[in-house]
Amino acid sequence: MAGFHGDNMGAVVGTLTMQTKQRRLSRDASMYAHYLFNAFDTTNNGSIKFKDFVTGLSLLLRGTLREKLEWTFHLYDINRDGYINREEMTEIVRAIYDMMGKFTYPALKGDVPQQHVDAFFQKMDKNKDGVVTLEEFVIACQEDETMMNSMQLFENVM
Repeated sequence: MAGFHGDNMGAVVGTLTMQTKQRRLSRDASMYAHYLFNAFDTTNNGSIKFKDFVTGLSLLLRGTLREKLEWTFHLYDINRDGYINREEMTEIVRAIYDMMGKFTYPALKGDVPQQHVDAFFQKMDKNKDGVVTLEEFVIACQEDETMMNSMQLFENVM
């Protein structure tokens, strides 16, 4: 795979670093890619081994519903403290809008990302303590038909 340091035509191994990734991204996608990269960087060392990348993709494509939801939760739990707070969700949502915003119709106006964060917390934060736990996230996602449909998108890939 192109982008992994140490790989060549004869070996599909290596390491992807933030610098490698950022050279290949548009500016609008860089923040979301940063969060996505960190979700694959399970050792928290600033790099992703090819094996870890493939393992993560395999989980997203072939994992159980619970495994996919846990991976998604960890994507949103930016500081890795086991909770999603409003600041983390706002950062993720803004990164998504930075990446996709100019392609939406009608064009985004006002503070639409904050409205999405508010809706997320209204649905997910079951005990209203200002953070979303993994269990709250999993339960709320399982109750949401749209979320369940999005988790099944990759089931027929490969």
